[in-house]
Amino acid sequence: MEKKEYWRAGNMLYPLPAVMVSCRRGEERPNIITVAWTGTVCSDPAMVYISVRPERYSYDIIRESGEFVINLTTEALAKATDWCGVRSGRDVDKFEAMNLTAAPSRYVSAPSIAESPVNIECRVTQRIPLGSHDMFIAEVLGVTADAEYMDSDGHFDLAASAPLVYSHGAYFSQGEKIGKFGFSVQKKRKKG
Repeated sequence: MEKKEYWRAGNMLYPLPAVMVSCRRGEERPNIITVAWTGTVCSDPAMVYISVRPERYSYDIIRESGEFVINLTTEALAKATDWCGVRSGRDVDKFEAMNLTAAPSRYVSAPSIAESPVNIECRVTQRIPLGSHDMFIAEVLGVTADAEYMDSDGHFDLAASAPLVYSHGAYFSQGEKIGKFGFSVQKKRKKG
């Protein structure tokens, strides 16, 4: 039996999606914040969350506007994803600096990132102060997906976009598919 080490309490729930969250307040220039503290909250209605530190520039934009767009990232967007997480929108136009396209969203005033394979338009329903971060729980109002990643059966193939994930301070590309939901109990077809 292998020994295990005991660590102090910490977040070890990895990997997580590394996403770029776009936001806008009024007529100000839009901003992008990189977030890994994000995920699904509910499927009906479709709801997600992001957690943001109150000192971050995007925090007040999201709190005041009550909306944002979660933009999934890819290997091709790795540099922009990291850069938008370490530079402040107070000082620089992140769309311009990273040559990203601010595309109009259908349901929110915050733009989507055109280069992202999936854009999830969100309206905040609740903000929960938790400590180092506040959690913004949001209803998903609409999703756009890049048609380039539709397979021959008409299903979206996210793996084909080479999605980016974050794990304990590092970015990784997603590995190969090893199964699908329910594969462990799926009945095998009889041959012949």
